[in-house]
Amino acid sequence: MFRSINVTSRIFERQIRTPAPGTSVHCARRFYENIVPSFTVYDIECPDHSFRKFTDDGQYLISFSRNHQDLIVYRPMWLSFSCKEEDCCRHDLPPKAKWFESFFTQLYSVTLASCNELICKDFFLSMEGNQFGLFATSTAQIHDAPTTGRAIQGVPFIEKITFHLLRLEDGVVLDEKVFHNDFINLAHNMGVFLYDDLLAIVSLRYQTIHILQVRDSGNLVDVRTIGSFCREDDELFLISNSQSLATSERSRLNPFPGNQVGNGHNQVNQDDSFLSGIKQRLLSFIFQGMWNEETDQAMRVQSLKKKFFFHFQDYVDLIIWKVQFLDRHHLLIKFGSVDGGVSRNVDHHPAFFAVYNMEKTEVVAFYQNSAEELYFLFEKFCDHFHATSRNSLHMNFISSHSNNVYALEQLRSIKNKGGSFSQFVKKMMASLPFGCQSQSPSPYFDQSLFRYDEKLISATDRHRQSTDHPIKFISRRPPYTLKFKIKPGPEAGTIDGRTKRISSFLFHPFLPLALSIQQTLFLQPSVVNIHFRR
Repeated sequence: MFRSINVTSRIFERQIRTPAPGTSVHCARRFYENIVPSFTVYDIECPDHSFRKFTDDGQYLISFSRNHQDLIVYRPMWLSFSCKEEDCCRHDLPPKAKWFESFFTQLYSVTLASCNELICKDFFLSMEGNQFGLFATSTAQIHDAPTTGRAIQGVPFIEKITFHLLRLEDGVVLDEKVFHNDFINLAHNMGVFLYDDLLAIVSLRYQTIHILQVRDSGNLVDVRTIGSFCREDDELFLISNSQSLATSERSRLNPFPGNQVGNGHNQVNQDDSFLSGIKQRLLSFIFQGMWNEETDQAMRVQSLKKKFFFHFQDYVDLIIWKVQFLDRHHLLIKFGSVDGGVSRNVDHHPAFFAVYNMEKTEVVAFYQNSAEELYFLFEKFCDHFHATSRNSLHMNFISSHSNNVYALEQLRSIKNKGGSFSQFVKKMMASLPFGCQSQSPSPYFDQSLFRYDEKLISATDRHRQSTDHPIKFISRRPPYTLKFKIKPGPEAGTIDGRTKRISSFLFHPFLPLALSIQQTLFLQPSVVNIHFRR
């Protein structure tokens, strides 16, 4: 729409020209090419906190105390000062610009962890409308865990995991959900997924998907559990069936009613050889698909022997790794081996994906992680795998290869570099299911506006290897000028080059404001820089 890169010309042009239908927001976002965080305050004086992220509406900055006991919430504000000179831009900023309190004001501090629990600093989810926030605390992880009941052998356990639902406005804890002797992967929200008001929590130890609803009143309500049973009345049906079988068996062995002695064991045996409900649904779908591949009976039997029964135990040994919502009725479930479920690097482990309909309790699709069909769906409809809320304004403009031509070109260049296409597909599928709320909606990560080195910085919420060189953001439009730079760490760089340093970046969702946090692995104080438009 805009022919000039001058902001004044763009404002006048906006008054006399109408953008094409459906592109008004994209045209408005081009003003971010002129409004950038072009100034940096290095090594700002700030509390020694662990800063997590901005909420999607930009109203709150979430942080935790260094002892992982307290939650501290700030509200962003803008640096303001007076200047007696005519040209204030040429003068240095006042001393208070070095204070964290000049950019953020503390709203409250709440103690979440108690006794031997610690806050999981990598876990935070904000609800739709950003009225509530979900936080997690847990005790220490125990690796040599005894296997009891239906617990999966080889999966560690945590004695207590507590989810806290908190009202972000005033820090009041409204509800809690506690899991005992379980294992839920809380790092980067991997074991929890939020879609609108529905919450999916994956118990790796007991292979159960807990579906909860967040009510407007601030309550966490159990909706259903998917694992051993898929329907609400499955357990009741099995109990009643076992009772009738036990009664008929006693009548057969002892035809004299007066001599019958009841033992009261009418419960379903949890240690029996029955497969879980979700595993039976999966095996049934795989069997039915292979059955329908052949029409000839003899060929069908041979195909089942080679493809199904030969790999039957492999399918039985699969466990649930991760889960995400595709919509309110369908889940994307990732299956794999026990080792891959607790490992940080799962690229070398075989994995499978299943689409599960919660209402009909049916598996409707099943793919291996090397399936080309799944990759092509991922390439064309990547946004559907993010499953963001329909009412989220900022999250709907995150760049992906299904909505951005530059991201698609980058993906295809990686694909065409050579190597096995099957290995490339596995590498791409390793990111599925996507972590919930794991990407920043900042317009400075919009690849149609700016170009930057994704090895050093990206919209994905991850720590990255730090560098002494500034990260450049270059305009996508001719003449491809440098718009601004982000440099983590001290202004003069680090003297000791042997120390491993990692950096994280927190961008405000719509303001020209960002924090870069550089830290070492030896619990030294972090170096926090603030980048803003002066």
